[in-house]
Amino acid sequence: MSRGQDGPRSPAPGPGEPWGGMRPFSIKTKLGALVVISVLITTGLSMIAVHTKTELRFITVFSMIATLLITQFVAHSLTAPLGEMNTVARSISHGDYTRRVSEKRRDELGDLGQTINVMADELEAQDRHRKELVANVSHELRTPIAGLRAVLENVVDGIAEADTETMRTALKQTERLGRLVETLLDLSRLDNGVVPLRRRRFEVWPYLSGVLKEANMVASARATMGSGGSHTRTDVHLHLDVTPPELTAHADPERIHQVVANLIDNAVKHSPPHGRVTVKARRGALPDSLELEVLDEGPGIPRSEWHRVFERFNRGTVRRPHGPGSDGGTGLGLAIARWAVDLHGGRIGVAESERGCRILITLPGESSVPS
Repeated sequence: MSRGQDGPRSPAPGPGEPWGGMRPFSIKTKLGALVVISVLITTGLSMIAVHTKTELRFITVFSMIATLLITQFVAHSLTAPLGEMNTVARSISHGDYTRRVSEKRRDELGDLGQTINVMADELEAQDRHRKELVANVSHELRTPIAGLRAVLENVVDGIAEADTETMRTALKQTERLGRLVETLLDLSRLDNGVVPLRRRRFEVWPYLSGVLKEANMVASARATMGSGGSHTRTDVHLHLDVTPPELTAHADPERIHQVVANLIDNAVKHSPPHGRVTVKARRGALPDSLELEVLDEGPGIPRSEWHRVFERFNRGTVRRPHGPGSDGGTGLGLAIARWAVDLHGGRIGVAESERGCRILITLPGESSVPS
């Protein structure tokens, strides 16, 4: 989920290390120059007094005035930036991360100003990631809650019997909801890159078959109860193609469920009436790797938009992209899919397709698990 999409930042320089190379004028240099100039002024005026026989008291007064003026100028140049830094720091403490310190100086105060700006950038990114995390979690929790509510309402209204199959469906949604709640602790560690993956080997065909069956079941339940949110379309046919049938994968099933479910949800939204969404699984080029494809028959994605597809809150620019019974979504599904694939050290992207949109996922094998 990548992750607005900020790139890695360069580490801030340590104490005594100037930003961007050598520092031409440090505070130590300026203070040293102040002392040297004051001595030169006093010496020069003293020599003038000796040659012109001027009274020493006049020379002393002139020396003091000149030294004070120079000292005032240097002091102002050193203290003026502190007021701006104080204002910016106060704004940051109040939650306003838009203020920045001007970066015109090439001394220690310039270094401090750039450090404050980097800190503001990091805090702003953290605040944005926190808000996006809440949106992602809400998006993920909505699916099992809607499915469970639909099943229970059908039982209460007498539309469905409280038989074993119905209760098993409700139990499955409840278990998925519980697993999603458990991942909240894992998601809180995203910034530190310590989200654990519960990898295991599983058979791809029965696993993906269950994901597709659940997608159909949830869509039917939503259509019955007339709920909003994700798609409520039941006219789109979901097709599974796994070759070879005994294909296995080594990954975290819950994370891969997030990927496939969100891609199916997105593909169904963009499918034409009575369209077809195909989920393909193949062995990858590397040993023990897996390739997944999700293809739809919709209008497709313009090549100019391929690089923005997986950005958070991006809902595309295709005119009237969604079929009947679907809304525009929140623009989080594909971002969540990319986040889950990144956790596995895999790749996800839009691929060439003669018709519609084709999303290609490559997951590394067991021997290529990232550290």
